[in-house]
Amino acid sequence: MRVGAVIIGDELLSGKRQDRHMAFLIDALDARGMELSFVHFVGDDPELLTQTFVSTMASRSVVLSFGGIGATPDDRTRQCLAMAAGASLEQHPEAAAILERRFGEEAYPHRIRMTEFPQGATLIPNPVNEIPGFSYAHHHCVPGFPNMAWPMIEWVLDTLYPHLHHAAPQIEQRVLIENTPESELIPVMESITAAYPALRVSSLPSGKPGCREVELGLRGAATEVAEAMEELMHALSALGVAWKELD
Repeated sequence: MRVGAVIIGDELLSGKRQDRHMAFLIDALDARGMELSFVHFVGDDPELLTQTFVSTMASRSVVLSFGGIGATPDDRTRQCLAMAAGASLEQHPEAAAILERRFGEEAYPHRIRMTEFPQGATLIPNPVNEIPGFSYAHHHCVPGFPNMAWPMIEWVLDTLYPHLHHAAPQIEQRVLIENTPESELIPVMESITAAYPALRVSSLPSGKPGCREVELGLRGAATEVAEAMEELMHALSALGVAWKELD
């Protein structure tokens, strides 16, 4: 299964706040031998947010959603996900009990809205203030606050998806190729891709004017990367291409 993210909030698109979730996700997934396949940044527009969830649900990916699960009118994640799924919103009794225990009568009439989830949702525990996030159809919705969101996402990855963790972490090895246009390297890249379909092959040409440097990378299981990199270097040498390994 691919893993993607939906990061929600007008404040990110206006520049009032800078996103920190994507960098966290890359590191958290990498530590588990997993990869981030896509990220959608979406404002608080309900139509766009619903359309985004329709798309992510159709992708059958694990989707980690940040923000929009509060009680204010601009918090629309719960409603839009339910609409995208064709599900009704229902008060989750366990979540309601948590809020009643924490806030007493002050849970009503506004805070209690945070316990309305798509029918069939399950809870994601919040170690900071106890107000839970929720999971529905491989979509896992947490607050936008990093101090809450990040341990909640790690709980999701370790509790619900340990079978997606790789026994050995993924590694990447790179070489820098000099004085060679990227187009001349395509046959070499195609041969490596055909021989090692489980590996990710990347090509990053320099953006400097007049510079013909290309960074080639191989990412995957350590043993396969080492074997494929040796073949890559032999192929480059056979072409008379100058290259050097990168850290």
